[in-house]
Amino acid sequence: MAIYRNQTGTIDDVAADNKFYEDVIEGLRSDPKYLLSKYFYDKEGDRLFQEIMASPEYYLTNCEMEIFSRQTEAIAMVLLKQFSDFDIVELGAGDATKSSHLLNYLRKLGVDITYYPVDISRNVIHHLETEMPSRIPGLKVHGLNGDYFDMISRSYQVSDKRKVILFLGSSIGNFTPENATRFLDTVHEHLLPGDILLTGFDLKKDPRQILAAYNDTGGITKRFNLNLLTRINRELHADFDIKTFGHYPVYDPVTGACRSYLRSHIKQEVTINGRDLISFEENESIYTELSQKYTVSDTDRLAAETGFSSIKYFFDSRHWFLDAIWQRV
Repeated sequence: MAIYRNQTGTIDDVAADNKFYEDVIEGLRSDPKYLLSKYFYDKEGDRLFQEIMASPEYYLTNCEMEIFSRQTEAIAMVLLKQFSDFDIVELGAGDATKSSHLLNYLRKLGVDITYYPVDISRNVIHHLETEMPSRIPGLKVHGLNGDYFDMISRSYQVSDKRKVILFLGSSIGNFTPENATRFLDTVHEHLLPGDILLTGFDLKKDPRQILAAYNDTGGITKRFNLNLLTRINRELHADFDIKTFGHYPVYDPVTGACRSYLRSHIKQEVTINGRDLISFEENESIYTELSQKYTVSDTDRLAAETGFSSIKYFFDSRHWFLDAIWQRV
């Protein structure tokens, strides 16, 4: 059994197993209960998230895809104006569909770049290392499996080129505004002056549009959330009765916080690893994920607070989504 398998041995596998167990127990014994959203992404979670991104309600993917596919040249020119020789490091790379537009355009221009996809899922890294060089001829790919900040540091150890960090898909929205500030402060600490961060923000809009994206009619997001309990059953030998839990998202248009919960339909007890007993009251919830929405002025303030200067903003045609290019001061 391995959660985040590397290529060289099993010590990290055991450590990851232990960390998963510790985080689950800590979260389920807290009041209120929670589970860390990073654990959504086992092999089945990766597959279900691809389905979510392809669902009609999940507008975020199409909005950012429009930016990267229709404004590729403009994005590339902004980067090349800063420096002509650089590496691209993508945090939480996923299937790299959006970033592929930029990578392909730069390769056609003859820019000598190495692509460093970073992901906590070994499945994702293996796929990208295998598939990307055939998708984009001449592209050098060096996958990095692990923690974002450790892997940013690793990329500087591997290459002394300037860095363009991609953090796409509104991944910054998985943090509270306070934690987003802390995260970006840490990104700032790991970059060299002048290096670039290109990050995506989902903007505030009609609350009905936002909520539908996290409660699709096909039930994919529900299965994605419940798969976390299935993973705990499989890897931590728990006995969650999946059919007694439901998926429940809520959105606050004032704060911009869209939150997802798993709710127990009944009063029940769950055992983990044959020894840890977790009790649930009827209608008790487990907090699983935040998807924070922003205004443009929010993003300006966030850049200034965390040591970045804003170079350029790119919007989709409906102004629902923003990709911001910031430079590390």
